[in-house]
Amino acid sequence: MKKIILFTGLFTYSIFVSAQNTALKATVAQKATSLESKVISWRRDFHQNPELGNREFKTSEKIAAHLRSLGIEVQTGVAKTGVVGILKGGKPGPVVALRADMDALPVKERVNIPFASKAMGEYNGQEVGVMHACGHDSHVAMLMGTAEILANIKSELKGTVKFIFQPAEEGAPEGEEGGAALMVKEGVLENPKVDVIFGLHISAQTEVGKINYRPKGAMASSDWFKIKIKGKQAHGASPWQSVDPIVTASQIILGLQTIVSRNVNLTESAAVVSVGKVTAGVRSNIIPEELEMAGTIRTLDKKVQEMIHNRVKQITTNIAESAGAIAEVSITKQTLITYNDPTLTEKMVPTLEDVAGKNNVVLTPAATGAEDFSYYQDKIPGLFFFLGGMPKGKNPTETASHHTPDFYIDESGFVLGMKAMSNLTLDYMEMNAKK
Repeated sequence: MKKIILFTGLFTYSIFVSAQNTALKATVAQKATSLESKVISWRRDFHQNPELGNREFKTSEKIAAHLRSLGIEVQTGVAKTGVVGILKGGKPGPVVALRADMDALPVKERVNIPFASKAMGEYNGQEVGVMHACGHDSHVAMLMGTAEILANIKSELKGTVKFIFQPAEEGAPEGEEGGAALMVKEGVLENPKVDVIFGLHISAQTEVGKINYRPKGAMASSDWFKIKIKGKQAHGASPWQSVDPIVTASQIILGLQTIVSRNVNLTESAAVVSVGKVTAGVRSNIIPEELEMAGTIRTLDKKVQEMIHNRVKQITTNIAESAGAIAEVSITKQTLITYNDPTLTEKMVPTLEDVAGKNNVVLTPAATGAEDFSYYQDKIPGLFFFLGGMPKGKNPTETASHHTPDFYIDESGFVLGMKAMSNLTLDYMEMNAKK
């Protein structure tokens, strides 16, 4: 009889908790809808006034002021211009981090909208146009909205929320540290210690109303390589007197392109090796002494990454030696593999399906783009997903891609983004609440 009573009590409590969470989600949905115009207004302000990485001064001031107005504890100057907000719920439970990146890109906007960016900035010593050409303005605005939603139900939260507004996701200026790596280094995942982190990215090639995700390797690591070739200078009319670094580099570039096609098992993992920059010479009739080139390596597997690093060095040095030249190779790890914890992903996908509809949550192939959200996931379990930002009825092959002057986002997807981040927080807290 005692066992039956105990079971009945637990069952009744479970129903009560579930009903309580359902009521909170209804409040979340209502608040997200009511915040839509405000969030769009914030986004347009950020879009019209973009700031480059580690220079997000005005952006961070606006974020901090909003968080303070909600009664959220605020830390500023984290990883240079980062802002961290801490919202302690009314009940004990896990610490959930939600992240948005703040920086814009050195791109001159071409989109004909009333709030188009006309901002200018300095990038690597050059004056450039500045544009939110990757949607980070949307991320900031949605997380500000999410903070307001969760602050509104603070007393019912079973845990603590840490809002991370991160600078320099696109990379810090040359010679500076920045981004997620610096935030982790400065202890953003500590005090209080974070248990899990969620993040989203708006997608200009995904229809509004849809969410894309992938467990395990979702986005590639990003490594930069630089190659310096030293040959022997000569008159262009007497090439036999030279050791031509340009011809040598041409052979090296072709050799590097065989790594993926001949050394990577493409049935198991994808990879990319691209040379994006070659610099040599000053005149058309002088074979130069030196050449420099640079490129990127993208991988979704750590073993493949290590193999490609070794092959880049082997191919470069061996081809250079065969030509009588000397080669120097340096490889810098920029971003880790964005790895969605498979257990966490499996548990949280139903939450995404609940807010978007099961048919609108899509398992997608891995992407060879990179995301420094991976530095958080290197320390704690995390889930990173893509939110639709393409107008309905558009063809994704005909829409402007990210990092281009014509990049455009449909703002009608913001409510779904706020609901997704809020409900992920609520459900994770419910699953891991201290009884």
